[in-house]
Amino acid sequence: MAVSVSQSPYPGGPGPSCPLLPLQQAAPRLASWKSGKVTSESALHRYLRRRKLTPRGETEQQRREEALGSPGDPSAEPARLPVPLSLLPSYSSWMDTRRGLPDIDSHRDLHIWIIENLQMVPVPETAYGNFFEKHCYVVLHVPRSPQATPGAPKDLHYWVGKMAGEGAPGAPGPSVQRLKEALGGATVQHREAQGHESACFRSYFRAGIVYRKGGLASALKHVETNVYNIQRLLRIRGGKHLSATEVELSWHSFNKSDVFLLDLGRMMIQWNGPNASAARKARGLFLTHSLRDRERGGRAHVSVVDDEAEATDLMKIMEAVLGHRVGNLHAAMPSKRMNQLQKANVHLYQVCQKSKDLVVQELSTCPLTQDLLQEENCYILDQGGFKVYVWQGRLASLQETGAAFKRALSFIQAKGYPSYTNVEVMDAGAESAGFKQLFRSWSGQQRKNKNLSGMGKLLQAKLDVGKLHSQPELAAQLRMVDDASGHVQMWCIRDSRRQPVDPKHHGQLCADSCYLVLYTYRKMGLIQHILYLWRGLQATAHEISALRSHAEELDLWYRGALVQEHVTMGSEPPHFLAIFQGRLVIFQGRSGHSRKVQPAPAVSLFHIQGTDSYNTRTVEVPARASALNSNDVFLLVTANLCYLWFGKGCSGDQREMARTVVTIISRKDMEIVLEGQEPPNFWEALGGRAPYPSNKRLPEDVSDFQPRLFECSCQAGPLVLTEVVFFSQEDLDKYDVMLLDTWQEIFLWLGAAANEWKQEAVAWGQEYLKTHPAGRSLATPIVLVKQGHEPPTFTGWFCTWDPYKWSNTQSNEEVVEGDPGAISTISEITAEIINFRLSRWPGNDRAGLLALRALKSSKDSSERELELGPRVGTGSRSTVSSASSSSCQSSPQSLGSGGLPREQLIHQAAWDLPEGVDPAHKEAYLSDSDFQDIFGKSKEEFYSMAKWRQQEEKKQLGFF
Repeated sequence: MAVSVSQSPYPGGPGPSCPLLPLQQAAPRLASWKSGKVTSESALHRYLRRRKLTPRGETEQQRREEALGSPGDPSAEPARLPVPLSLLPSYSSWMDTRRGLPDIDSHRDLHIWIIENLQMVPVPETAYGNFFEKHCYVVLHVPRSPQATPGAPKDLHYWVGKMAGEGAPGAPGPSVQRLKEALGGATVQHREAQGHESACFRSYFRAGIVYRKGGLASALKHVETNVYNIQRLLRIRGGKHLSATEVELSWHSFNKSDVFLLDLGRMMIQWNGPNASAARKARGLFLTHSLRDRERGGRAHVSVVDDEAEATDLMKIMEAVLGHRVGNLHAAMPSKRMNQLQKANVHLYQVCQKSKDLVVQELSTCPLTQDLLQEENCYILDQGGFKVYVWQGRLASLQETGAAFKRALSFIQAKGYPSYTNVEVMDAGAESAGFKQLFRSWSGQQRKNKNLSGMGKLLQAKLDVGKLHSQPELAAQLRMVDDASGHVQMWCIRDSRRQPVDPKHHGQLCADSCYLVLYTYRKMGLIQHILYLWRGLQATAHEISALRSHAEELDLWYRGALVQEHVTMGSEPPHFLAIFQGRLVIFQGRSGHSRKVQPAPAVSLFHIQGTDSYNTRTVEVPARASALNSNDVFLLVTANLCYLWFGKGCSGDQREMARTVVTIISRKDMEIVLEGQEPPNFWEALGGRAPYPSNKRLPEDVSDFQPRLFECSCQAGPLVLTEVVFFSQEDLDKYDVMLLDTWQEIFLWLGAAANEWKQEAVAWGQEYLKTHPAGRSLATPIVLVKQGHEPPTFTGWFCTWDPYKWSNTQSNEEVVEGDPGAISTISEITAEIINFRLSRWPGNDRAGLLALRALKSSKDSSERELELGPRVGTGSRSTVSSASSSSCQSSPQSLGSGGLPREQLIHQAAWDLPEGVDPAHKEAYLSDSDFQDIFGKSKEEFYSMAKWRQQEEKKQLGFF
């Protein structure tokens, strides 16, 4: 499919008539040009020639070497972008890229600006997480945490509210582009739409995102703290990434599955839907407390309605505000989320320029390889409509890079994707972790050196147990919980029964069987367990099922303290190999402890791989010459003699380890055979000569993949994963099932309250591997970890880990009952609500007005009915401040129908208003006739409108 994209808007861009020079060399010269040393463009050419800076005219190969450095040159400069000489005069102000841009605090990792009049105005830090629907925002994240990868890219987000209107640009404006240039280094740009933000964006706001109605009158008052004259209703929904949306203050907004927060200023009531999950309730409470602490200084009362029948007092308060509920609650609309199979539908497109049009042509589909990306081109990667990536090579022209967002938006429109589809734009070398994992492999020199150095430590230090426990990050990288010197127990699964294996046969496995290997070790004085579930490639489905059943029995016996690692033959992790000290031997179809001891074949061939006792395995292979490999060692066992064959490419360490394995397999006389010097009997035993691999084995490709954490959800239908970027231990909750992908292993973490998903967890890990767009191996080990029993190979991937965190966490019930709101009497809170509503008579819904009139007419009887004293189980009564119990003498309601003259209210500043008039509601002091004349509607009609519409009309008519 080809998608035509409009031509780049930059006139006089790069081309045959527009010579270019490298940006890094041109920049310092521009300062001389500005100061008067160079007075014209022709003079600039002469100046550059004297400095040996030749304008564009070189060959393509010279251009590549100029940008990337000559091959083999370790001192080569980093990539450089070209600048058209014809545009250099306009760059006189470019030298000070910071001019007109907001300041960035070097001590903070998150910065947020709101766009006002095309200017970036900083948002107060206390208001982070609040977004007004009618505005656009710019969010910058600069990794500064200790776990941040050195050189990790910055993330620059452009957020668009759903009510921003058609005038809001779909792509970042010039100020955002200038900010990206001023930041320098690697920066990934994102386009976000309200309600459909990327996981990266949502991960910044752990408590959740709050969508606020309407627009913002002043950025300086983004969120007013310690303001109690407020009434609003927030709908809280989502999984790990919560969002709270301001909805109509009415029972019609409620449903059965979501959590709702009725914010009454001094009191905040969280109402939990009868079908809401325990996790959503707990996360909703976390968001409620976050709002209380940020906006009320921690002084608001928080209460929870989990069962309406048991919270009659709180329900009376809610009905006082919302009116009496009529009818039943309706079911919540299910949220649309893409499953893993949809996300695996990956297509790569190359952006080509033909004549004056840009054409997008499909290049490849998954699995993708990194070599498809060429430095001189731009590419669009479509992840099944879930996200659209734009990758820009370092040699791509300014004409291409400048229109990246416009190109992505045109592609989205042409494909018929929703306008809110996420867009991520990156330069070569600044790829995000999510982008890299869409490829089969991704080379990175930094990660490669890091892994090689780690393996060097493994070989040199022979695993210092104390260091592995005190430095869990080292244990995680080496995949070793200790030096494998702990206690080992082993069982073979035969006829659905668990049969113990004699210790002298430990490490001797059969390819058609399944085994349980229980490893016990001490960590910081505490006993820890790892249970390996090993299955052979020839094991039946029945035996695999029995293996899992027996593993569950052992886990119950050890009271859930076992870390379970599922291992497939041929993909054993380093610690599993280390347990057997290099003596792991896998036989084909027979074993001394099997159900029936099968007679050994006349000829057997074993492939021995490994250089020491921590990484050696021996596997029986077909006894054919084609199974040999010049890089390894093989043992050929015949009826009378065994041959130890050394390939030309094997090392001395491989030969030494092979000699220790021979005695496990056979005690017959051994003859050492070197490749190329085989006796005739050797080839005769293998059925004659045959070709076999003899080329030198290339070094193992170490991919530059960062660990990624996902929340697992499978409420209805296929598995859905939600990524948590910049994760920490705080992101693990007792209700969660989390998947940690370290590429070499898959960890599934079960919270204490998530045991119901224990059986499905491993299947989720297998489904994740099966649907991964990079074509992952299904034999990748899957580790099941339960809360409170995390091994260092898991905790080492987190920046910090507190082993006592789980024992110090309060339950939700303790948090609610320990809240100051639990000791407030209902009569006091009800009095506050009545006084507040009377002093703020202009409500925003008709139901509230009717309920208010009923309350006013029967105030005395209501108070007698509601004075029930403190709630059961609460402490002493709290004192309500006199400010919140103020009388309604100054309320607009007390002025009657006469009102004040319009001249005293329209376009009047707060200090010019008559005494007692609320500046925020000047229109309420008009007489009914004046109000009808000015606004063209009655007061009741006006206050039944959405709040943001009320504000707009008040602005236009001079009452704001």
